[in-house]
Amino acid sequence: MDFGICDYRTLRWRLCYRLTSQRILFILFLSHIASSQIRYSIPEEMKNGSLIGNVAQDLGIDMQRLRSGRARIVTGESIQYTELKTDKGTLVVNERIDREQLCGDVTPCSFSFDLILENPMELHHVTILIQDQNDNPPQVLYPVQTGGSVVAEMVPRSADVGYLVTKVVAVDVDSGQNAWLSYKLQKATDRALFEVGLQNGEIRTIRQVTDKDAVKQRLSVIVEDNGQPSRSATVIVNVAVADSFPEVLSEFTDFPHDKEYNDNLTFYLVLALAVVSFLFITCLVVIISVKIYRWRQSRILYHSSLPVIPYYPPRYADTLGTGTLQHVYNYEVCRTTDSRKSDCKFGRAGSQNVLIMDPSSTGTMQRIQSDKSILDEPDSPLEVSRIM
Repeated sequence: MDFGICDYRTLRWRLCYRLTSQRILFILFLSHIASSQIRYSIPEEMKNGSLIGNVAQDLGIDMQRLRSGRARIVTGESIQYTELKTDKGTLVVNERIDREQLCGDVTPCSFSFDLILENPMELHHVTILIQDQNDNPPQVLYPVQTGGSVVAEMVPRSADVGYLVTKVVAVDVDSGQNAWLSYKLQKATDRALFEVGLQNGEIRTIRQVTDKDAVKQRLSVIVEDNGQPSRSATVIVNVAVADSFPEVLSEFTDFPHDKEYNDNLTFYLVLALAVVSFLFITCLVVIISVKIYRWRQSRILYHSSLPVIPYYPPRYADTLGTGTLQHVYNYEVCRTTDSRKSDCKFGRAGSQNVLIMDPSSTGTMQRIQSDKSILDEPDSPLEVSRIM
């Protein structure tokens, strides 16, 4: 409700009287409500459930009153950072508190809420102060640290002692002494040529520049804050000692790339080469082994000394009459059904020809046919009756 000062030139006197009466009634209502204020100070980044304070003891509220009055926290923030334990009367952290996110650059950083009890109504105002912790390292704003490109500051060879080369600019989002920064020269191509201001980060020459000084100068500056424990950041500053810009280009075009990147690239290239070489050698050995194995098998079969055992068909008849085999041979005749066709026709198993050798005969062999002779068939191309 707006209880602004009445302007009698724009409002009627009745409306102004009504607003004034409402303000008086609201003040009288608040005067009958018991109220008090308490304040706590806690560090940021506390874990959930961490104890902030015992509100029942600090406000002098009985535990029975705390439960019967349905004590609760009322805050206008969307995030409730604290929680009231009514069974113990304590206030604990409910959500992680980041001072930089909550307040930014505003100091001191705090937030507040109301603790309300009913029957009778009580209103207690609670304020929580957030102490800064050194949880952020310094951030370098200049010189900008680019990935692959080289940015160099130019220093003429005629520069005198105290010549301002450049200035390292860094900030710390923490507050208080945690944001106090100091600058130190960590590494340099020639430490006797440059120095860094401890408080302002200015890089200046400490002696006269000569022609013997290298064109490419590389400085490593470390930026530290004043927190406990201290946090730091490192910045690389490239300096060109030259009188002309073309000289700088000719010298800085062959600046080495990042050593870590080169080491990783070399490692992966060597690993890939080793894997490919191993696979090639393995395939070559396998192919040669298979070839040798097949060649040896063929040589073994070719030079085999096993005896050759002749095979005689059963009941084979010796035409000379001197062998030990039987003189009777049962055979099956394979013939063609037509002299102009290539199909073969086999004789039936029941029809067989028996050749009988007469020992007294000199070149004649009688033929006895059982059942029906194949040679007697009219379409048979075989007319053999004598074996010479």
